[in-house]
Order: sequence, then C-alpha cells, then structure tokens
Amino acid sequence: MLYKFKSKSTGDVIMLEPSGRRVLEIIGKDTKNGASQQGIVLAVDMPAALAALEAAVAQEDAERKEAIAQALAEHKPPPRFEAVSLRQRALPFMDMLRRCAKDGHEIVWGV
Repeated sequence: MLYKFKSKSTGDVIMLEPSGRRVLEIIGKDTKNGASQQGIVLAVDMPAALAALEAAVAQEDAERKEAIAQALAEHKPPPRFEAVSLRQRALPFMDMLRRCAKDGHEIVWGV
C-alpha cells in the first residue's frame, strides 16, 4: 500500500505504507484497523503535527549519537542503523505541512 498525501499548496508526497503509517502515528492519527487509509490534516492542526515530527526526528538523532558514543566508549564497532533515517523520510511531509499551514490548506490522503 502507498500513502499519497495531497494538498492545494504542494505536489503530492508519496510514501510506502510503513513510513506513511509511522509519520501518521507521530502526528497523532489513528492507524489501527485500517483507520489511516483515508484522512485529513487541517491547517489548524499542522503546527502541532510539525512539532511532533520535529521532536521525533530530534529524538532519533540523539539516540543514534548516543549509541555511537557508547560503542566508541566500549571500543566496539559503531552500530548499524536503518539506511534511511526518519529525518530523510519525513522531510518532504514536513515541508508540505509548513507550506500548507502558511497557505491555510489541508492535507488529505486516500480520497
């Protein structure tokens, strides 16, 4: 399954199901039992959604740095992480949120 996020302010943002579901969970959307197949993010909700994504990205970055520092302190090889970080996956959606919030347009998917 693909998530295709649409708005009047930007081009579409397309994500594979695991990444799209993770982003939706971070911004507080229900993803259980197929609830996330369709939805909307209203312009009024976008600042909170953007803040939640920024916090999740910062947390993942901090966890990665801490894991690397701990491995170096223990004289072990640095851990391997997923090839594409949350920062990279979420950036297009975060840009979409910023532009839509500025223009006052909602983001929809599955419609």
